[in-house]
Amino acid sequence: MSSTSTDRWAALDFAPPAPDVEETQASVLLEYLADGHIALVTLNRPHVDNAISTEMGALLTEVFEEIAVRTAVRVVVLTGAGDRAFSVGSDLRQRKAMTKEDWLRQRQAFDRTLYTVRQMRKPVFTAVNGIAYGGGCELAQSTDFIIASTTATFGQPEAMLGLAAGGGSPALLPRLLPRGKALQMLFTGDPVPAHEAYRLGMVNELHEPDQLMEAAQRIAHKIVGNSPTAVQAVKRAVHLGEGQPIEEAIAIMMDAHWRSAVHPDRVEGIGAFNDGRDPTFQDSDF
Repeated sequence: MSSTSTDRWAALDFAPPAPDVEETQASVLLEYLADGHIALVTLNRPHVDNAISTEMGALLTEVFEEIAVRTAVRVVVLTGAGDRAFSVGSDLRQRKAMTKEDWLRQRQAFDRTLYTVRQMRKPVFTAVNGIAYGGGCELAQSTDFIIASTTATFGQPEAMLGLAAGGGSPALLPRLLPRGKALQMLFTGDPVPAHEAYRLGMVNELHEPDQLMEAAQRIAHKIVGNSPTAVQAVKRAVHLGEGQPIEEAIAIMMDAHWRSAVHPDRVEGIGAFNDGRDPTFQDSDF
């Protein structure tokens, strides 16, 4: 005799969104700070733990594509609205009624979103303010680094739902965590609390929830104060050199270095150091 009750989902601490929830605001918010140098992107469906619907994924792609062509933007901060969740991943209530074709169409759209984030030339980091599960966790992994609140939790529960994770975690998670821990997360679906993610190196910094965005802005302002051309060049060198034989990786690095050496920002930066003043760097031109 089968039972309809289970504690299988209890550890995840979230449930499917309520049906027919009225959407009254844009699902993704974009704000420009510090004279347009910082782009703050906020996942904005807190009433459903920032679950990512098809429409939200498409808007997130549009937002990152807009940021990509704004030369004034020097850093992107990604976070979630509310104090409970960064994002619990795909909106499972929306997926319940999908046909196979609908599912594949959404999968292609989400692939484009994650690819757009991963391919950003500008530095992008995530401030994880709560639950980051499934596609939400993979979205955070797709950025350059993660800071988190002490109440954050990371998880890949796809296998519990009959899915192989498809938003990047099988490739990205073993680069952020020890291989065995990454595989345990993917096999079991068990969430990892913030302090454990920090101890293992997945998270760069931990902050109290009410101090997380202040810390994010502090990091962002430090990046803004540096040469955006140099920052973007070194990001490209790291990404292209990753996994390459050492001499190829160094050749990629040297290409970025020499291009920066003949750039006006090099003259300005060294001049500012010798003059004891703050440098004034140009917007990136490559």
